[in-house]
Formats: sequence, C-alpha cells, structure tokens
Amino acid sequence: MEIKTIATNRKAYHQFHILETYEAGIQLIGSEVKSIREGNASLKESYVFIRKGEAWLKGAHIATYSHTGFEGPNPVRDRKLLLHKKEISRIGSKLAEKGLTAVPTKLYFKSGLIKLEIGLAKGKKLYDKRESKKKRDVERDIQRALSNR
Repeated sequence: MEIKTIATNRKAYHQFHILETYEAGIQLIGSEVKSIREGNASLKESYVFIRKGEAWLKGAHIATYSHTGFEGPNPVRDRKLLLHKKEISRIGSKLAEKGLTAVPTKLYFKSGLIKLEIGLAKGKKLYDKRESKKKRDVERDIQRALSNR
C-alpha cells in the first residue's frame, strides 16, 4: 500500500494531545479530487462533528480546480466522512466527554483513494505547548551536533 500525504494539520499537533486516530473516507465531487491531486487542500481551522449519526468535516479548504470552465463548489463546504456506524458512535460518545474534540490530522492517498486521518484530541495547556517546543528544540540541537561531527 502506497501512502502519499497531501496535507497535514501541524497546528493540531501543536494545540492538542492526539489520543486516538481513525481513518475515514471523504465524500468529494470530481473537480475536488482533481484539485487535491494538484495539492490544493488545507486542513487548518477544520474540525469533525457528528450530526444525525453521520460524521462531517467542517472548515477544510479545497480550492477550485484550475481547469474548471464553470464556478465549482464552495471551497469550504461541509463534507461527509465515510466511517462505519460503530466508529461513528464510538467517536460521538467520546466527543460527549468533557474536553475532547475531533480534528483532522492528515489528508492522504492510499491505494488511489483519498483518506482522512481523524484524531481524538484533548487541548494542551500553555505550559504543555512550551514544554513540547523546548523538547523539539533540544532534539534539533542534538541532531545538529551529531551531524557536525
């Protein structure tokens, strides 16, 4: 299975502790698929919510396809996610818990199909963000020191 990453939500990893991940399909229009193949997708400021037993992606930006001769769909429209009913109910029950949210972390191709990785996340406190930044800086310094040898 070849996996080619299209877009990642780096902000989600900075603002949240990702507890669990799920893989979901995403319902798209043909021109949106072509636009994603060009790399015109962004997951910033997007999130997942459950409504009437269905999972939806809100706020993801997929630009209109460059060779479209007509006005395409709204770039930030709500898109339905394709998950099993048990997965949707499990995610819905966890979202009902205090402090948990579902954020998309990665958009990628897997065997020719577009998949979305959803992470169940808990918000980080300010001191957690500082701590993870400090840890990342220390690891970067170590790698630099090793590469200079």
